[in-house]
Amino acid sequence: MRDELWNEGWTFWTDGEGVRRTVRLPHDAMLYAQRGPESPAKDAGGYFYGDVYHYEKRFVPREAWAGQEVVLVFDGVYRNATVTLNGTQVAWHAYGYTPFSARLTEALLPGCENVLEVVADNSELPNARWYTGGGIYRDVRLLVAPMHHITWQGVQVDTVSTDPAVVRVRTELTGPSVVGERVRVEILDKGEVVARGEDADATLTIPDARLWSAERPELYVCRVTLEDATSAVIDVAETTFGVRTLAWSAEKGFLVNGETVLLRGACVHHDNGMLGAASYDASEERKVRILKEQGFNALRSSHNPASPALLEACDRLGMYVIDETFDMWFQHKNPYDYASDFEACYLDDVRAMIERDRNHPSVVMYSIGNEVSEPVKPHGLEVAQNMIDLAHRLDPSRPVTAGINFMVLMMASSGKGLYDEGGLAKDYADGNRAEKDGGRRAERKSGSLLFNTMMSVLGKGINRMGNSKKADRATTPVLDLLDVCGYNYANGRYAKEGSVHPGRIIVGSETYPQDIADNWAKVERLSYVIGDFMWTGWDYLGEAAIGSWNYEGVSMVNVRYPWLLSGAGVVDICGRPDAQAAYAATVWGAREKPYLGVRPVNHPGVRVTKAAWRGTNAFDSWSWASCEGNKTTVEVYGRGEIAELLVNGRSCGRRRLKKFRALFRVRYEPGTLTAVVYDRAGKELGRSELVSATGAVRLDVRPEVSCVRVGEIAYVAIELRGENDVLESNADRRVTLEVEGGELLGFGSAQPNPEESYLSSECQTWYGRAVAVVRASERGQVSITARDATGQVASAAIEVE
Repeated sequence: MRDELWNEGWTFWTDGEGVRRTVRLPHDAMLYAQRGPESPAKDAGGYFYGDVYHYEKRFVPREAWAGQEVVLVFDGVYRNATVTLNGTQVAWHAYGYTPFSARLTEALLPGCENVLEVVADNSELPNARWYTGGGIYRDVRLLVAPMHHITWQGVQVDTVSTDPAVVRVRTELTGPSVVGERVRVEILDKGEVVARGEDADATLTIPDARLWSAERPELYVCRVTLEDATSAVIDVAETTFGVRTLAWSAEKGFLVNGETVLLRGACVHHDNGMLGAASYDASEERKVRILKEQGFNALRSSHNPASPALLEACDRLGMYVIDETFDMWFQHKNPYDYASDFEACYLDDVRAMIERDRNHPSVVMYSIGNEVSEPVKPHGLEVAQNMIDLAHRLDPSRPVTAGINFMVLMMASSGKGLYDEGGLAKDYADGNRAEKDGGRRAERKSGSLLFNTMMSVLGKGINRMGNSKKADRATTPVLDLLDVCGYNYANGRYAKEGSVHPGRIIVGSETYPQDIADNWAKVERLSYVIGDFMWTGWDYLGEAAIGSWNYEGVSMVNVRYPWLLSGAGVVDICGRPDAQAAYAATVWGAREKPYLGVRPVNHPGVRVTKAAWRGTNAFDSWSWASCEGNKTTVEVYGRGEIAELLVNGRSCGRRRLKKFRALFRVRYEPGTLTAVVYDRAGKELGRSELVSATGAVRLDVRPEVSCVRVGEIAYVAIELRGENDVLESNADRRVTLEVEGGELLGFGSAQPNPEESYLSSECQTWYGRAVAVVRASERGQVSITARDATGQVASAAIEVE
């Protein structure tokens, strides 16, 4: 099967704006739309407007396609995608996150121009609880194969054992069979064949195999060749896999290759910050790499199937993944969401996710949903069982979980469904569709906003609500169906479940990051609690301000345009980790040195507005120009008994480390801030320091890579630094970029409420930093030149092969 990217040469327009322009995929059409306070997506969708997106590609079929099967595979189109070729519909797909194929074979016109059109209807908002993006935001691939061929995604590799390393390879064939055909299987290690076998169901032993784990992500390639009776090749397919086994029990926990693993997890949404929802290999790999550097070893793809690029990065770099299906089932959380199509499509979408992802060694669990209220009803339990049965049938090697919110199900069991309180959502669930311009009712809060607001107000009270017998009765029926029970905000139940529900295996599928010390102590102590997934590892667009600590008085209750970012990420959209990431790493024992975090110094006398999904707004900076004498809180994290803080060599006292943290209240003065951690006997265990920027602040342009290939992207940091190369946090300014030899794909900072588009060449830095993403257009160099409001100019170049 010939497999090639089909991302170039597309023409794009929208119903709202008929101007046609050439685009290259992946392409987030929603990012190009206007934002505004009247957007029906409101704060959940980042105040973006929706539209109907049109993509057209004109092509002449190659002569080699004659007599072949020709198929397009779409990794992700948001949403309600209709694909036509020469006016004939060849595919329709409702869900915006699962792959689907469009068979072109019958509708192709040989020897002349063909017109392919993809229409994605994202016009009805709100349809999600976060920023979704829109259009063809993931790759498109062209597959060409003989009429009798190896089915797309038809090679499944399962590890039978690790000592010796034995794998089972099953191959599915499509089309009329050939007399005397045979299936040949090879396992390759770095291009060398290390094992051979034959048959569509073959078992092979790999000598001296290296096992895959997050710590040692060793990968192999399985090549399957379909031959005729003369040994002539009919078709070839390859898939990457890892040799690894999974096991789980309440007594031993979660085992990878027979060894117990504790999941240090982060929930992540699918967007890539200033690139919107567009999924690029380099963006997904960068995200995984930075999170792993912070000590995470697991991700939860909340709340939809991950992109292929993200899973491939997790395979290569070593990161466990909970692969999640849906945020809603048949009951609407928002008036225009996937619930309208759920009953007709959900099993096909579960199948699509599992068949695509089951060869990824990084995927260790499948999740069938997040915070749904349907399981309190018989039909909801039937739906859950249907998905679990299908997952077990397609892939019995992995456990099935779901993110269960005890408060949601407890309230639903009393007829107080949170997501039904918003008017439109309830009307849709009842089958009474309102008009898109539905007058007074259209102005009501959506159920999802009501839910998040309640979560924000109640905070840790959510955990206490889950402790009740009523909550237990409401959740037990669905939890008893799952292999691993995902607890969202229910850590208060962990200790009691060993006796209340012996044999139950629990994962903290969604937790507050500030609770990591308490949660992790339970993970380490209770064998049946296998890990913790904080909300959230990486900041994202939409759900504006749910995790924002700010000095403007903005919260979820009164959030307003132009607020855009959730603020909940322990790594911001530019890839900069904050103190919460360091706190988790300290708790996990993943940091060697103490951490110094400083809460912003440049808001003297202004009370900070806090949010439930954030425990601090500190980060590692002691460089605050013009802030001398301002009071601030310094946070020291370490694994010891006592922490001491020094400002320019003068001790500010010692504090006992409680839950690995000590707080100091000090006045800012430029120079050096030092933290020292001691053991109980007073012996120094480690020290860290931060220094202030010195001299004139200068504009700096720093590409993260020195060389890329044509068509690849690169991240470029735009920073404000002192003469000693230290980042300055209180000299923010507007910066304008010019790019030559490439294309500026996105430019932005971690500012939570930007008015300018990420597609603009202008941006306001945030605490001294912004990030640009450029794509190389041609061989030679991509040059990036930055100019700031003070007249400074800085530039850098990236070599292009």
